Amino acid sequence: MSDSPPTTKLPAQSPPVDPAETEVAGHKASAGTARLSWWHGDGGDGARRNLALIGVLLILFVIGAATRSDLYSNPDWVWANMLSILKLASVVGVVTVGMTFVIIGGGIDLSVGAIVALAGVWCTTVATQSFGAAGMIFTAIVVGMAVGLVNGTLIAYGRLVPFIATLAMLVAARGLAAEISDKQTQISQNSTINGIASNSLLGIPLLVYILAAVVIAGWVLLNRTTFGRRTVAVGGNPEAARLAGINVKLHTVLLYVLSGLCCGIAAIMLTAQATSAQAAMANLYELDAIAAVIIGGTLLSGGRGTIVGSLLGVIIFATITNLFAINGLSTEAQNMVKGGIIVAAVLIQQVQFGSLSQFFRRNNRLTTS
Repeated sequence: MSDSPPTTKLPAQSPPVDPAETEVAGHKASAGTARLSWWHGDGGDGARRNLALIGVLLILFVIGAATRSDLYSNPDWVWANMLSILKLASVVGVVTVGMTFVIIGGGIDLSVGAIVALAGVWCTTVATQSFGAAGMIFTAIVVGMAVGLVNGTLIAYGRLVPFIATLAMLVAARGLAAEISDKQTQISQNSTINGIASNSLLGIPLLVYILAAVVIAGWVLLNRTTFGRRTVAVGGNPEAARLAGINVKLHTVLLYVLSGLCCGIAAIMLTAQATSAQAAMANLYELDAIAAVIIGGTLLSGGRGTIVGSLLGVIIFATITNLFAINGLSTEAQNMVKGGIIVAAVLIQQVQFGSLSQFFRRNNRLTTS
């Protein structure tokens, strides 16, 4: 019997792999990891905070529904009340957009309320009103930008501390507004300007449209332009920004001019609401704007912040004001609640973003290992 040669079993081979499929799978895996790391990393800080702010708004809505169920049971009243809140937040919201840029850029502006008053008084003089609505709007915007230019120049080239420079401007602008108006209330006689506060489009007040337009423009400017990236760079590390070729002084001036522009727009809106202007208008708007920016997550040290977060901060404060009003509570109690919210927001900011990101990254490694 002849010995047959031993047969060797070949190992089973897997079917050929299409390189295109491998590449697609790799892209999907990396995209999923990127999305996960974005949410748990520094890039998701703004999204997480904005969701938390939306949660606060929902809680305030539930409190309102619980305390005034007779009102909140009427859908028409709820819709009208929401529009009322947005209308209440519109003027401060426009000012807050400019304040957000200034604080992200590493500064602060205590003069925004005084700038609104000065622009409002200047645009309602008899001489200015004779040029019609266009002349009033042009005057308010130019006055706001001019005062912002002075602020920025004193800070960037005069090397004054932003707190001191804008505090001095607060006093000076109020004094100039009182001088121009002779300490009297100036009535707006222009129906077009007054109609900005009383007219609506598709059931929504024009003031809300103006707020939306300013917020959208601010968001695009901050997140989709070189100006926005430079603002973050200047606020995060001015020396590094200078070494990178950014003209830090000029950019600082432009930030305060932008804040003045927002104040000029807000002056027209506030004048339309009151159909008048006086030196005492927009009192403490600077504190409301700074508080909203802090609530929205912008770091007081600069270098980080979001327009959407600042808008949500403004709406939260307007909702609190509305909630206290419909429940007949005192303004003093309302201010105490607002103060507590500001303190809580600042304390939350003390938790370093880097430490928070490290916490999420550590948990992510534990779950993936």
